Amino acid sequence: PLYDALYDMLPQQQVEKRLESGEIEVAPLAFMRGRTLSNAFVILDEAQNTTPVQMKMFLTRLGENSCMVVTGDLSQVDLPRGTRSGLRDAQEVLIGTKGIRFVEFTEQDVVRHPLVSRIVHAYQNVETSRRAGARYEHYESEREQSDE
Repeated sequence: PLYDALYDMLPQQQVEKRLESGEIEVAPLAFMRGRTLSNAFVILDEAQNTTPVQMKMFLTRLGENSCMVVTGDLSQVDLPRGTRSGLRDAQEVLIGTKGIRFVEFTEQDVVRHPLVSRIVHAYQNVETSRRAGARYEHYESEREQSDE
């Protein structure tokens, strides 16, 4: 997806030239350890699939005159069950931290086929209902136990 976005923004020759010159660098998260990213605009894409340790490591690479953008969709976490998302963790840890902002998009922000907005909305409704049902089931279970 990253290369697709680059080719959407720039002609193929420019992308290849900038990659060769190092003006644009695409690097796996695992290669960030020990680096300081100065004088750079840094993007971490698909951040919902980082762990809290990976997210902290990435965020602490920020160097002088740099800006970081972290993108991800918490409804599309591909981590093993029980593994906490580094993106969710960062939101909870860093909310209110000066110099850090969070932006959340909704189905109104979808720029794909118009049907995608309706699909996102339908899934959000079901997920909300399931969470509400889980809370109700938990409440009923606690009530039954306290009645015993």
